[in-house]
Amino acid sequence: MAIIGNFIQNNANLIFLVFFGLFLLFLLWTITLQIQLSKLKKKNKAFFAESSVKNIEELILAHSKNLKLLDKDIQELYNISNQINNLAGRGFHKFALIRFNPFKDVGGDQSFSLALLNGKNDGITISSLFTREGARIYSKSIVGGVSEKHPLTEEEKEAIKLATKNQKVK
Repeated sequence: MAIIGNFIQNNANLIFLVFFGLFLLFLLWTITLQIQLSKLKKKNKAFFAESSVKNIEELILAHSKNLKLLDKDIQELYNISNQINNLAGRGFHKFALIRFNPFKDVGGDQSFSLALLNGKNDGITISSLFTREGARIYSKSIVGGVSEKHPLTEEEKEAIKLATKNQKVK
């Protein structure tokens, strides 16, 4: 023990400088850690600000439940969108009206051909021939823009052509 005591007395200044250097090093290290901890606390406070949850695991589980609910809502909206798209394809939204005079030099353009088509160009044509004795009305089914059962008149073909181009009433 006497050897250690003599060593400490002879090198007291050196030992003091080493311990003081270690103290300064640990002090700087502690200050650095405190600054980093302060930044983490600020981030943590901002992260949990909108939630009463103070545990990241609980927050992740809560977000997972919310994602499942949102996924369910998105799936419902997707199904509704498909139904609307299906209905839109079946409803008449292409149309054209052609007025004409079937008898040259007699009367006016009181006769007409009307084409009503859906998104697949299926639908009907309605034609009316007006004479002094009365009006005659004809309808023909249209599949894919053409009539499969009855021949079409030029006016009906023109009405279908205009309707498939989504043009306004002529």
